[in-house]
Amino acid sequence: MNSGTLPRWRSVLAVVAHPDDESFALGAVLSSFADSGTVVWVLCLTRGEASTLHGVLGDLGVLRQKELSDAADALGVTGVVLRSFPDGALEGVPPEELEAEVREVAVHSHADGVVAFDLTGVTGHRDHRLATQAALAAAGTLGLPVLGWTLPTTVADVLNAELGASFTGHDGADLDVLVEVDRSRQRRAIACHASQAVPGSVLWRRLELLADTEHLRWLTAPPLPATEVLHHLTGATAPAPTTSDRTSA
Repeated sequence: MNSGTLPRWRSVLAVVAHPDDESFALGAVLSSFADSGTVVWVLCLTRGEASTLHGVLGDLGVLRQKELSDAADALGVTGVVLRSFPDGALEGVPPEELEAEVREVAVHSHADGVVAFDLTGVTGHRDHRLATQAALAAAGTLGLPVLGWTLPTTVADVLNAELGASFTGHDGADLDVLVEVDRSRQRRAIACHASQAVPGSVLWRRLELLADTEHLRWLTAPPLPATEVLHHLTGATAPAPTTSDRTSA
């Protein structure tokens, strides 16, 4: 049965491949978590230096680090960890190395759960799939549930037909969490990614088609509701976001 609410986690870790994935894809979901009081962390595995989009002048690896930090602030993210694995070439990194990165940040952030792209990668980018595989491997070791962001098939089909994109979606029966979202924070975060949020991007049509709903699937067995409640009854109050909580490397 589809749920209309996000899990009541004290802390969530989003694992993404590139700066802007946290905003273009997960932005409304992460801001919804933050608005509900959940502490949100983002682990980004690459600096996005291989992007073919270059909306502003400058070195993309440097520009996109600042864009990620500013976008995270707009979304209400507490902590960002940025790594420097090769953009577009995560398949060349030993899987156990990527898994170790995710595991380290998940432990550091005291994550109750993980959010990543769907197993398909959603957009057709192999880095997205590999980031999710690393998230699943680390979560399996730690016993954490994983939610995967995805699209309904109807939206993916329209994007592919109209724009020649390579999106992969799921039918309604495979969509576990359909959550109504406010995209105001997401749109502010998107604006921070000036190098990538260029006119004519498929991003704008996708947001139009999705309207005020985001879609997720459980990539692991969903946590029991009673367990979620117990976490909140016994857990400490989450700290307020501070600049000192933000890290990058």
